[in-house]
Amino acid sequence: MSGGEGATSGAPFGRVLVAGEPHFCRLDGETVRLLDRPGWDAEAREVGSADLADVRVLAPVEPSKIVAVGLNYRAHAAELTMDIRAEPILFMKPPSAVIGPGDEIVMPAWSEQVDYEAELVLVVARRCRDLTPATAPVAVAGYTCGNDVTARDLQKRDGQWTRAKSFDTFCPLGPWVVRDAPPREARVSASLDGVEVQTGVVGDMIASPLDLLVFVSGVMTLEPGDALMTGTPPGVGPLQRGVNVTVTIDGVGRLTNPVR
Repeated sequence: MSGGEGATSGAPFGRVLVAGEPHFCRLDGETVRLLDRPGWDAEAREVGSADLADVRVLAPVEPSKIVAVGLNYRAHAAELTMDIRAEPILFMKPPSAVIGPGDEIVMPAWSEQVDYEAELVLVVARRCRDLTPATAPVAVAGYTCGNDVTARDLQKRDGQWTRAKSFDTFCPLGPWVVRDAPPREARVSASLDGVEVQTGVVGDMIASPLDLLVFVSGVMTLEPGDALMTGTPPGVGPLQRGVNVTVTIDGVGRLTNPVR
């Protein structure tokens, strides 16, 4: 399934910092093609270029909101001995939590257990509400990697998820948005300093990314660039200061962040 219509090309797209200025761009090998607007926009035009080695890759989108879903992998629900619910469990992360590849995840002093959660993230291409299975595909810009960093002890203490999910730096995204959805057999995994600690496959999702998009759009209006985190597979666990955590999704990319 392809992303939003009218995109500049089939190449991955995102955002980079060039000479201190952020730019939308698409990736062309070792070159970034700078754009005058987001890569999913039908009117996006190239306005320059730069070597990938000379730019800083930013989070690929600046969402007005991040909508996430809990317990959306069958194996993760089984791991926690929790029943599969008839409807997705939604929660929000604030835009202020977003960081890009290479940016530091900062462990808050309030928490003694901060966990990684590798996730496939759907990026919204256009303003939409009340989508149907037939209309949802054209509202998709593409897919990227995400890490739903969570203060697990605070989540348990509060009995709800807002504080635990919302600290600054708790939503790494990137590095690029790809057009096509990964296949059912695509692996979603996390590793700490190169050692794999979490893994699952897209096909184990209870609700598919498009099903989630339809469901969420029935609740709220979604805006271009909004991020829909689609849940995490089994194997979530704690981060430690000084490690590098990497989220890898077959066909989508690798997102690495240091922890301090």
